[in-house]
Amino acid sequence: MNRLLFLLLFCLPLFAAAQNQPLLIQGTAPALYLNHTVAAKENYYSIGRLYNISPKEIAPFNKLKLESGLALGQVIMIPLTDNNFLQSGNPKADEALVPVYYVVHEKEGFYRISVNNNKVPIVTVKKWNNITSDGVNPGTPLIVGYLKVKKDLSLFANAPALSPDQVKTAIQQPTVKANIATPKADDADEEDSTEEDEKPVTKAATVVTTTTKVTAPTIVKTPTPPPVVTVPVKQQPTKTVLAETPEPVIEFKQDENRADFKGFYGGTFKTDYAKYKGATQDDKGDAGIFKSNSGWQDGKYYCLYDGVQAGTIVKIADNTTGRIIYAKVLDAMPDMKQNEGLLLRISSAAAQELGVMDVKFDCTVTFYDK
Repeated sequence: MNRLLFLLLFCLPLFAAAQNQPLLIQGTAPALYLNHTVAAKENYYSIGRLYNISPKEIAPFNKLKLESGLALGQVIMIPLTDNNFLQSGNPKADEALVPVYYVVHEKEGFYRISVNNNKVPIVTVKKWNNITSDGVNPGTPLIVGYLKVKKDLSLFANAPALSPDQVKTAIQQPTVKANIATPKADDADEEDSTEEDEKPVTKAATVVTTTTKVTAPTIVKTPTPPPVVTVPVKQQPTKTVLAETPEPVIEFKQDENRADFKGFYGGTFKTDYAKYKGATQDDKGDAGIFKSNSGWQDGKYYCLYDGVQAGTIVKIADNTTGRIIYAKVLDAMPDMKQNEGLLLRISSAAAQELGVMDVKFDCTVTFYDK
């Protein structure tokens, strides 16, 4: 163990000196992973120690054989599991946390971001990233969890955290490949390792390519000490979470008429809509309803709609009754069978103010060009 610790300390300057990139999450739940580019002298076991995961999980995840070894420059996928990926609870005393980022796509809101990343609570994502608004710009890197690594085995544990500006800059810049010398463990440190398993990478092996722009996940060294990470405990009561966020719990079913509904003459977002300037556009089609706890007492109506960015206020009119409500776009319409043929979905409180009695109704959506 002393030899391993010495080699880790010796290799740390090489690790920090490379052109660095933050850890960017890939895939969608439940098959989430990180990309890693194999450097000189790396093998399944040294990479496994780096990411706190067994080599026996890395190889089959990549449809590779453990005994075949790895090639210099080969890009492999590192699965994110309950053992090395934390989105709730707290790390153990011997573990360090490294932020894992997700880059927001076009017309993507917090609901879709949550679904794509193990349904991590929206309020948690906002807290980790110091966000108070309901929308987020495309291209924004968001922390969606933390890589759990062993403090005495992974070089990630000794690297300082990145500032938000450094993360954005690192993502936009092209990656420069660097040879990172990763130590081999003593035989006593790895019970399952064999001479065949521990052989270093060879230049003769086939190099696997990938379409992602991000390659080796590394971290920029800064003089700023890493912030203290407070991760919410998974056992938090559901009512507490709902109280902290305006987003409704989405279920594709209609509420029964509620006696506690007050009616808000279009909803509280009507004032925000009136502040918009410029030309408007109309979009007509069928609308559906999703069950929501929001709007019954405060008049905050929400909708799922593809036409504008999340956070935009739109005017929605029932073409049969002529009634109008104003709703904030929570996210794009989820790509699922229940939404086929629908223009948008509105919250159940908004549907009651419109007087909608059917599961589907004809509507017109009006929004401002920006």
